[in-house]
Amino acid sequence: MLCIFLCKRICSILGLYHYYPVHKCPYVCVYILIFKNVIGRLVIGQNGILSTPAVSCIIRKIKAAGGIILTASHSPGGPGGEFGVKFEVANGGPAPDMVSEKIYQISKTLEEYAICPDLRVDLSRLGRQEFDLENKFKPFRVEIVDSVEIYLNLLRSIFDFNAIRNLLTGPKQIKIRIDAMNGVMGPYVRRILCDELGAPANSAINCIPLEDFGGQPPDPNLTYATALLEAMKGGEYGFGAAFDADGDRYMILGQNGFFVNASDSLAIIAANLSCIPYFCQMGVRGFGRSMPTSTALDK
Repeated sequence: MLCIFLCKRICSILGLYHYYPVHKCPYVCVYILIFKNVIGRLVIGQNGILSTPAVSCIIRKIKAAGGIILTASHSPGGPGGEFGVKFEVANGGPAPDMVSEKIYQISKTLEEYAICPDLRVDLSRLGRQEFDLENKFKPFRVEIVDSVEIYLNLLRSIFDFNAIRNLLTGPKQIKIRIDAMNGVMGPYVRRILCDELGAPANSAINCIPLEDFGGQPPDPNLTYATALLEAMKGGEYGFGAAFDADGDRYMILGQNGFFVNASDSLAIIAANLSCIPYFCQMGVRGFGRSMPTSTALDK
């Protein structure tokens, strides 16, 4: 998932490209230059990797006014794939309809854009790079960040990592199985659950982001996450989960393949807030559920 942040005091922009070959990044950067002098900085996740939750995290961290998200969701990306555009506001959430409509009206007034096809950005190297675009624009700064580390730091401030680490490595450890489905979550799963929290490396599967997701739709449900389901049915693992391509949807399975729907997972969190340090310190303002969901949360 190729992600681009552009931020400045007046107008901040973020772009999220649902997995696309890293070498295509310069061309994405180039076309965003239509915003001319409004854009002062471009921030990209290392190797073009950034999940939707991490996008929201970084928007707030760098105090961006909003962000453009370019995503194909769980459909294959690339020249022959799908493509979509979303906008997130400063709180990291989706833009209200009135904001989207205003952006659309402004887009119809654009009269020109500039390109720089020779621009080359090394997405593997952390740090800042500056480019002088034929003196037509101010020096253009590109910053490559470790989005996984940034998101990991956010999680450290929310959850009790020591308790989770003990659950995964202690004398009464629970074995887990996590399927990233060859989407963007692979690097996050390995870094957070395996490297940071001590889960065995074989706890995480399909962790290499692929443009076509390995030929299998990265939709975390009982139909497509069959490898995870079969592994869980064996009874060896006590907890299983699968993530979609963007990292903003998931499926949870209990031991023996027991399916935990989203309504129940939220209710479980609500019933155990005392186990989550962030909520102990900050409290909870409320919970939200839609009409079709179960009443588990109400109980």
